[in-house]
This record gives sequence, C-alpha cells and structure tokens, in this order.
Amino acid sequence: MEQKNFKGLAETAAKPTAILLAVLSVLLILTLLFGISRLSKPSSPRSPQNSPDAAAKLCIGFSIDTLALERWQRDLDIFMDTVKKLGADIIVQNAGDSAEEQNKQLLYLMERKVQAVVIVAKKKDSLTETIQKLRAKNIAVIAYDRLISNADISMYISVNTEKVGELMAKQLLAQKCGHNWICMLGPEDDYNMTLIQNGVQKVIQNRAVRITETFHTDGWNYDLSYQKAVNILTGGTIPDAIICGNDAVAGSVIQAIADYYPDHHIPLCGQDADISACQYIVRGQQDFTIYKPITRLAELAAMYAVELAKGKTVMQTLQNLQAAVSAVGTEAETINNGYADIPAVWLDPQVVTKDNIDDVIIKSGFHTHGEIYRTVQ
Repeated sequence: MEQKNFKGLAETAAKPTAILLAVLSVLLILTLLFGISRLSKPSSPRSPQNSPDAAAKLCIGFSIDTLALERWQRDLDIFMDTVKKLGADIIVQNAGDSAEEQNKQLLYLMERKVQAVVIVAKKKDSLTETIQKLRAKNIAVIAYDRLISNADISMYISVNTEKVGELMAKQLLAQKCGHNWICMLGPEDDYNMTLIQNGVQKVIQNRAVRITETFHTDGWNYDLSYQKAVNILTGGTIPDAIICGNDAVAGSVIQAIADYYPDHHIPLCGQDADISACQYIVRGQQDFTIYKPITRLAELAAMYAVELAKGKTVMQTLQNLQAAVSAVGTEAETINNGYADIPAVWLDPQVVTKDNIDDVIIKSGFHTHGEIYRTVQ
C-alpha cells in the first residue's frame, strides 16, 4: 500500500516536468527556425556603403598644388560643398607646392577609382604622362584656372585671364598712370601670366606706354617679389605703374614701398580681390584689383566634373549646363594647349576700385563690410 502510494506520487510529480520539457523543446525549435529564416533573408543595409546607391556613387578627385593662398582655400570650400550637394563624394589632394608630389597624388586618385579629377596644376607642362594614364582609365580631367599644356585634358575652366590683362591696362590708362610700367608677375610656367601679358599688350600697342621690365616671381615666392621691388625702388628709376600677377604679389610690393619709398604712391594693381587687397584699396595703397567670380567658377567646375563623371561627353555637359553658364556671362570656346583644341569655359572678370568695392565685393557677399573697412581709421 505504501509502495503504491509512493509510485503514484512519483508519476504525479513527473507530469509537470514532462510538460515543461515539451514546452522548452517547442520554444527551442521555433527559435532555430526563426534564426534560419533571418539568415536566409538579405540583411537591411546598416550604412550607406552597403546600399546599392552607394555602390554606384560618384567620386570626384581634386588636385591642387598648394592651399597656402586665401584664394585657393575659398575655391576648394565652394567646390567641395557643391560636389556634395550634387550627391558625389570627393577626395582632395594637396601637393604642397611640388610637381613631383602632384603626379604621385594623381596616380593615387586613379587607384581610388575616381570618375573625374579637377586639377590646379603646379606646372603647366609637368603632368602629360600622368594625365595620359588617367585618360586611359576613362577618367575625365578638368584643368581648373590654370591651363595644362601638352596633355589630353577633357576641358579647361577659368576666368578669362587675357581679359584680366586688358582690364588692368585699360584702368591704368584711364587713371593716366604715365608711360613706363613694370610687370611683377607670377611664375613663367603659369600660363595665366602669359595671358595677362597678352591682354596688356593688346591694349597698350600703339600707345605711348611701354613695359620697361617684366619680373616673374618663381614659385609664387613673395619674398622674391618683395626683394625685386626693393631693388627697383632703390635703383634710381621709379616706374609710373606696376602690374602685379596677383594680390599677394601686390601686397609684397606695397610692403617694399612702405619700407623704402614711404612718402610716395605708385599706382599698382593685382587680381583675386583678396581681403588684404580690398583693405589696401580702401586705404589708398592699392589702386584696384580684378575681381574674379570665384564662387561661380568653383560651382561650375564641380557641376562639370559630376556630369563628366556620369559618363556624359564634354559637348553633352556643356549643353546640359548651358543655362547656368549663360547666367554668368560665360564664354565657351576652345583653346589649343599644344595637344589639341580643348573646350574652354571662361568667366568674365571685373575691375574693383575704391568707388565700386561696396557694390561688387560687399553686396555679392565675397567679403563683408567689417572685414574690408576694419583697418580704416
């Protein structure tokens, strides 16, 4: 009787245990089945890199010789912002003022599989072989601001630099700045300097004006332009006017005048409308600068780069962006770079003097009133 009761108790106690084991088994099976079903489905993208859109995302390279100048940092910022707004990635390479390094960095961009590259060349004729390799990979190449010679570039975009020279000469003639002028330009291998000289000569030919000396500032080394200005000022023959290759060169000349010829004013000009040049203008130390629509230049370069990266031809790209180009008075022509006739887009420059600096520079947002006039007593 006691055994029977004990056995019944054991059977009764075993029932919940069996039920529990059955429930656990069912849960385990369901868990396994759920996990297998999860594995069999494609996972949701965790990041843009895993998405189909990212796999096809365009990438633009930007190669520049140096970012030491205020002007180039502005160009780059606008270019990067525009490329990103257009939905593409960008890789920037700064060559640190070295042509050799720029060639290496362009090959790096090729390895990164960019679809287009925009180049501010250190030297106009130093990139021929590298660009040939880029083009062999169907990478579009845009020469930005400085023409690249003897190379298979896709297109060239810049401000009309020959017109810059014309405006410089016309403004100096309008100011009746004498007959003996000096040109203090940038490096001789910067093709823009050739274009400035062409523009100046076009205006002064058959005029009673002559360029008595032309100095090229090697590597845009402003210590060299300063020393040359010192030599001129202490040499006994003071020029009637000085045409400078950019505003930074003009600034070095202004410093030399302040140091060695402080009680006299020599009419001079530059280009780029740098903040320091604008300050010199309102203080009467620099007569004028040539404003180049850098914002629009960088935006258009980014737009062209993205269109070419999509596989569009240069002609298709020019046609697609014709409205944007026409809106800023841009000219689309060709220029021979020694390799071929290259499609070229030029934006129009503008003279900036003390009289129109507020309208041209401040109202456009290029610089603020406070930045320009903060040094005026």
